[in-house]
Amino acid sequence: MIKNFVEELTWRGMIHTVMPGAEEHLMETMRSAYIGFDPTADSLHIGNLVPIMLLAHYQRCGHKPVALVGGATGMIGDPSGKSNERNLLDEKTLRHNQEAIKNQLAHFLDFESNSENAAVLVNNYDWMKDFSFLEFIRDVGKHITVNYMMAKDSVKNRISAEETSEGMSFTEFTYQLVQGYDFLHLYKANNCTIQMGGSDQWGNITTGTELIRRIGGGKGFAITCPLITKSDGSKFGKSEGGNVWLDANRTSPYKFYQYWLNSSDEDAEKYIKIFTFLNEEAINSLIKEHAEAPHLRVLQKRLAEELTTMVHSKEDLNNAVKASSILFGKSTSDDLKALNEQTFLDVFDGVPQTEISSADIEEGLDIIAALAEKGGFLKSNGEARRALKENSISVNKEKVKEAHKITAKDLINNKFVLLQRGKKNYFVLSIK
Repeated sequence: MIKNFVEELTWRGMIHTVMPGAEEHLMETMRSAYIGFDPTADSLHIGNLVPIMLLAHYQRCGHKPVALVGGATGMIGDPSGKSNERNLLDEKTLRHNQEAIKNQLAHFLDFESNSENAAVLVNNYDWMKDFSFLEFIRDVGKHITVNYMMAKDSVKNRISAEETSEGMSFTEFTYQLVQGYDFLHLYKANNCTIQMGGSDQWGNITTGTELIRRIGGGKGFAITCPLITKSDGSKFGKSEGGNVWLDANRTSPYKFYQYWLNSSDEDAEKYIKIFTFLNEEAINSLIKEHAEAPHLRVLQKRLAEELTTMVHSKEDLNNAVKASSILFGKSTSDDLKALNEQTFLDVFDGVPQTEISSADIEEGLDIIAALAEKGGFLKSNGEARRALKENSISVNKEKVKEAHKITAKDLINNKFVLLQRGKKNYFVLSIK
């Protein structure tokens, strides 16, 4: 059954521009639509989540999503919103990246079912690699004027910034023609009548609809979504360490979970509509609940739960929640020892560390030496004794007395010991 895709996106705040006639076109029968993904890394990041969710909602509304990996366009570089050209990749690297990207998209899209609207992955390198330059400028280039291409914002912005940049190469100038040809090719080969993307892609997408009209003798449609912004003006999808990736080896599930948990109230209310599949009633109920007790951060918690489960797994979510409670709630030595090394380092990122020799703990390291002389957490043995008498010292979240010795059984991941004074002062001993 076909559901109203444009209506679904509209209440979620995911519509920027819809070409006239597109909504009616979608309500007639199942349609194919595509979005392109840049394969210059072997992982997508959360900046790609909006186009991913567009395709996922598209499939859930009964239509057929086509994910295009830009193996050819990835070798050129899209000038939209960029000030520099990108590094060009070889075919082997692009193929590896394509496979990694498909695995990530499979968390959101159904590629495997026998249903008519099963998702498809294509790579534009497959139809561009044997297309000679002379053929391209003869069969495609002659249908689009330079004036038409120059009028695009992505081109105008780069050329007007020539004084402060290196300008725009011919390679990037032709990008819109190559992307436009992708739309034409998919229109002919896959009966694909819609291209979607961010609002900055409007110029490239409409070049495709123009080629479909002039060469294909048909009609293509464009649907774009707004570019996501943060209420504080900082860039969405970036953390202090750079991009927030979907690959657990690049951004751990704990850091991924924390990114969403740390959203502002204003952003969380917007994000929960865009980045989850919760229905309108459920979301409105959460917004109401959050407004009544903002300090409980109901929206942020649900947002972080939904996304961490989708991108990673329920198990990764549970581990991230446990790890979060270690800093901010009651936890035990067993909870700490359940953390893997990367999550432990993420949780205590920025906490002072010092290395001590494994020989120091073989016989048992005196707690006063661990706190002062060997570890350097406290300034002197006297300060260490006073803290111990005040019952304010913990080893791996458990209170200890002056007679305590640190041994191998205290080690977290056979490598770390967590010292703590009071509630908020942490220190890590790293065993080498």
